Amino acid sequence: MFNHIYQNKRVLITGHSGFKGSWLALWLSQMGAKITGYSLQPPTEPNHFHLLDMDINSVIGDVRDAEKVKQVFREQQPEIVFHLAAQAIVRLSYKDPVQTFGSNVMGTINVFEASRASGTVRAIVNVTSDKCYENREWSWGYREVDPVGGYDPYSASKGCSELTTSCWRNSFFNLKDYGSAHNTLLASGRAGNVIGGGDWAIDRLIPDMMRAVNQNEKVKIRNPQATRPWQHVLEPLSGYLLLGQKLLEGRKEFAEAWNFGPSEDGNATVGEIAGQVKKAWPKIDYEINAIPDQPHEAGMLRLDCSKARTKLQWTPVWDGKSAVEKTALWYRAFYESNETQSIEDLHSYIADAKSKHILWAEE
Repeated sequence: MFNHIYQNKRVLITGHSGFKGSWLALWLSQMGAKITGYSLQPPTEPNHFHLLDMDINSVIGDVRDAEKVKQVFREQQPEIVFHLAAQAIVRLSYKDPVQTFGSNVMGTINVFEASRASGTVRAIVNVTSDKCYENREWSWGYREVDPVGGYDPYSASKGCSELTTSCWRNSFFNLKDYGSAHNTLLASGRAGNVIGGGDWAIDRLIPDMMRAVNQNEKVKIRNPQATRPWQHVLEPLSGYLLLGQKLLEGRKEFAEAWNFGPSEDGNATVGEIAGQVKKAWPKIDYEINAIPDQPHEAGMLRLDCSKARTKLQWTPVWDGKSAVEKTALWYRAFYESNETQSIEDLHSYIADAKSKHILWAEE
C-alpha cells in the first residue's frame, strides 16, 4: 500500500492516544513503520489506544509544552509527522476556550517549529477539521479556496490552525526554496465527522448512543436536523496517508490544503444516522430532546472533495450505510463479546479498496 513508502519510516503521530490517532497508529504499524506517538493520556476509559495494545514508542506529553515537543523530535528524528493532537469537542471549547486555542493553535506552532529545528522532517500533514471554514449554512460543499473562520471557539481555533499552516508554508517551508533552503513539505487535511469503533468521547452522537445502550438507557438527541458529512474513520486516514506519501516522494504540488469527505450519501442528519445505528443494533434506543438556548453549533456543513478525487485520485471506499453498520457492529462485538475488531475492520477496508482498484491499495 501507498507504494510501500511507510515501511521502516520514522513516523511521529501527535494525538496517537485519541480515537483517530490510535486508528492511524494501527494502520502504520501494520505497514511496518517505526512509530513514535506524542499525546496526553487517553481521556476516557475504556479507550481504543489501550485496547489495541500496540508495540510503539508512546510518549506522554502536551503539545503546548514547546521544549518537550522539541526534545522528542531531537531524540526520535522523525521523517514524517502526522499532527492530530487537538481539543476536538465543540461544546467543551465554550467551557475552556483558552485551552482549546492553546492546544489547537500554539500546539500546532510548536510542532511546526520542532519540525523546522529537527533537520530530519521531510513531510508534515496537519489534520484540522471541516469546521475550519467560515460556515454560511449553505447547501453546497466548501472548497479548499473558501475562507476559513469559525463561530465557536473550536471552529475558530481550527481556522487559525489553517492560517498558521499557510503562514509557515509561506515563511519557512516555501515551495520555491524546497530542496535548497529546506527539505520539508507541509500540507493540511480537512475531514468531516468521523465514526468508527473505539470512540468514547463526550458529546458525540455514536459514543453517546453506545454508552447509553451499555447502561440500558435511552440516549437523548439534542440536534436531530443538523447535517454533517459522516464517514468511517479509515476514509480520511487513507487520505492523510496518501497525502503523506506524495510529500515524502518530494511532490511539492501536493503541499496544500485538502478536503477528505464522504460521497453524497454520507451527508446525513443526526436523526438519520441515529436511525441507521438502531437498525444495525436494535437494542439501541433514543429520543429526540431538542434543548433550547444551547451553545451554537453549525446546522449545515458539507465538503466538496473534488480536488482530492481528481488530483490525489483519492476516493471513499465505504458508503454511508456501510460506515454506520461497521461502527455499530464494532461496539456490539465489544459490549456483547468483549472483542476488539479494529484489525478485522482495517483488513476488510483494505480488501474492499483493492477490489475497487483504488490507487493507494494497489501493490
